[in-house]
Amino acid sequence: MGILAVVVSIIAIGAGASNLSFFSVVQTLLGHGTKQAKIIIFDIRLPRIIAACVAGIGLAVSGCVMQSILKNPLASASTLGVSQGAAFGAAFAIIVLGAGMTDQAADSVAIANPYLVTCCAFISSMLSTFVVLGLSRFRHITPETMILSGVALSALFSGGTTLLQYFSSDVKLASVVFWTFGDLGRASWKEIAVMSVVTSALLLYALYNRWNYNALLSGEQSAKSLGVSVDVLRMVGMVLCSLAAATIVSFVGIINFIGLIAPHLMRRLVGSDYRFLLPTSALCGALLMLLSDTAARMIISPIILPIGAITSFLGAPLFLYLLVKGADRC
Repeated sequence: MGILAVVVSIIAIGAGASNLSFFSVVQTLLGHGTKQAKIIIFDIRLPRIIAACVAGIGLAVSGCVMQSILKNPLASASTLGVSQGAAFGAAFAIIVLGAGMTDQAADSVAIANPYLVTCCAFISSMLSTFVVLGLSRFRHITPETMILSGVALSALFSGGTTLLQYFSSDVKLASVVFWTFGDLGRASWKEIAVMSVVTSALLLYALYNRWNYNALLSGEQSAKSLGVSVDVLRMVGMVLCSLAAATIVSFVGIINFIGLIAPHLMRRLVGSDYRFLLPTSALCGALLMLLSDTAARMIISPIILPIGAITSFLGAPLFLYLLVKGADRC
């Protein structure tokens, strides 16, 4: 899986409006390419590819951990309201705080203050998490009910976003739609570094607790009898997963279903042992993001399609499949 991800990464770097051969990409990465190839690879495509890998790993691991601690195969950032919360925060920043605009010269849409949009998206997405965790902590709702709370919050944030869009101008409405498309190209090296730190922390924490997740497979009471502090594991896991998902969504926009698809695909290949499921899900998430981004850039090149639409086309059929066939309990 790791070798496949590296090969796909090199192919993805070469794919685009200005095609580069596999040999040319490898040569440039080793420091022997032409000046034009170096500009294309190091300034444009490499940040995009690394952002895709980091985002895919973060979303996949967060989905895998959420499905374990909530005992629900449909748990992910998309179904817990994190993504919808981020969309509401971005819409609030663009419409109410005036962070969106159009580039008249280029006849395109641009975000005037991306940091304000990112900050509001992050705060709003974390708000959804804290509401769900607050209900769990003080009203003692079950993990299954936490998913329903996330669905309710998703509807609430979607309604709020719709109202903001209804009263906005055409320019601001276009900026909101542009942000929600999801775009890996908007992440700079500084933002990739932030995503990498948060994703690495989540991955290390998840791998450290792999035996605890395995214990939860036998039931909450069995895990407690083995010395697992289930409540702490659930609370800390939810905070870290939501933090990683919120950070990624804030920087690259709405990207649905990666956290749902990757763990389920790998569960069928390596089983439910989290010693193997966590690392393979991370690699699968990176691979799915690379394939989706490459497809988004190549289908009607040079036009780049929204990657959020591509991942939704992949995830929606699986979601329906799980509903129809019934997924095994995690």
